Amino acid sequence: MSSVLSGKRGARRRYPPDRHAFPAELQRGLYEAIFRRRDIREFKPDPVPDDVLARIIVAAHHAASVGFTQPWDFIVVRDLERRRAVRRVFAAEREKNAAQFSGARQRQFRSLKLEGILEAPLNLIVTCEPERFGTAVLGKVGIRDVEVYSTCLAVGNLWLAARAEGLGVGWVSIVRNADLRAIFAIPRRVIPVAYLCLGYVEGFPAQPLLESAQWAERLPPRSLLHFDSWDGQASGASAGLADLVQSAAIWRGIIPATAADDLE
Repeated sequence: MSSVLSGKRGARRRYPPDRHAFPAELQRGLYEAIFRRRDIREFKPDPVPDDVLARIIVAAHHAASVGFTQPWDFIVVRDLERRRAVRRVFAAEREKNAAQFSGARQRQFRSLKLEGILEAPLNLIVTCEPERFGTAVLGKVGIRDVEVYSTCLAVGNLWLAARAEGLGVGWVSIVRNADLRAIFAIPRRVIPVAYLCLGYVEGFPAQPLLESAQWAERLPPRSLLHFDSWDGQASGASAGLADLVQSAAIWRGIIPATAADDLE
């Protein structure tokens, strides 16, 4: 559709640039889901209703995918024996991960709770099947991993939808794909991308676990901005954007100032 409408005597009326924007309350819901999402490690045993889980999976399935490949599948895991097998793999891999640290850093690593495989009422595996529709994939010639990137977008959708439903999600990355393939009979052509724990929680922490544990700090967004090249610095017209990414003013009219202070 054209960005203008014809009126009387050929006059042209422009649409406002934000005509497709969500209402402020819907914008707030989206941004709050993003800012209040957490990587959760402790869960309540309460079951997740099937209709809630179905909405979350459908939201994941509506992620963008390069070439509309939709390369993902979802394995819902409730079976305790298989989850115990994953927990054993995690424990072995955790020891290997610990070996890369030393001293206080290693002690802190060992003190962190990094999974809820058995505590959560269910686990969910998101996989990627490259070349699902054949070897000719629109958009894949120059970048071979586009289907994996697309699957990560599905995981992001799932995580935000779960947060909106009041559910916690924890991504267990300290595992090996070969072990997941063996435990869950995943074909070799299929890549396990995300092993997730999912369930209700007592509460969502104000900060990410690793930030509150002082393992790492969130980088200021201004430090991540580049202009026109990797070496491009903020100047002239770019200076305003560099300042705004760290300004509470950009949330005015969407998120109340008192709530914006709590978002991270």
